[in-house]
Amino acid sequence: MSYQLRREEVLDGDRLKAMLEESPARAAQAILIAAREGVLDAQALLGQILLDGRGIERDQPLALRWFEIAAQRGHLMARNMLGRCHEHGWGCTADGSIAAGHYRVAAEAGLDWAMYNYANLLATGRGVAENQSQALNLYRRAAELGHAKSMNLLGRYLEEGKSCLADPLAARVWYRRSAEGGDFRGQFSYAALLADEGHVDEALSWLRRALATGNQNFLRVSGEALNNASHPRIREMAGKYSQRASDLAQPLG
Repeated sequence: MSYQLRREEVLDGDRLKAMLEESPARAAQAILIAAREGVLDAQALLGQILLDGRGIERDQPLALRWFEIAAQRGHLMARNMLGRCHEHGWGCTADGSIAAGHYRVAAEAGLDWAMYNYANLLATGRGVAENQSQALNLYRRAAELGHAKSMNLLGRYLEEGKSCLADPLAARVWYRRSAEGGDFRGQFSYAALLADEGHVDEALSWLRRALATGNQNFLRVSGEALNNASHPRIREMAGKYSQRASDLAQPLG
């Protein structure tokens, strides 16, 4: 199937992203044309749809190549995605040290996602020497930029007093902001605090939101944790989490 695409459609990055929501196949054609014409956002977007197989056949090595092209031209999210590819071995051999280098470049340029990804490596010592203080600083910077996943991890550092003075009140604020920002882990963390405070109905509401959007591994681990909850209504959620994790593990028929 072919489409008649106006020139202004293929040269506007925002228009291409909107088109991707409406018609992935049509958008993929437009993104490919725009990328070849040198539209920077389109080059990064082409890498993403090739990685995801959205509207186009999945091709991880080619996705990596387009991320490289866009990153070399200064596209920060493409640089971050290069890090992701090297971290997970998408289209290349996994190498945490190379991933860290890409994340660091984009983080130093101010990209919140890169701060988060680089902090994850620093926090776990993957590809770089473990450095909890530096990880905390990056999570804080990203959280202050509005990055919901970083808000949750900043909350955890503050709750546990890891590389900082414990501050339960500040941790609660960051968990709430993460939950409200849509991060399923933040929603679970905030729900746990609410349950401990006796706000069971509100905790259940956040647990249901996390259930709806959480990935398989999160749901499996969280379901096991819910089995140990002190309140029976909270424990009842464990079965729902485990069932949802099982459903996600099944191939689509």
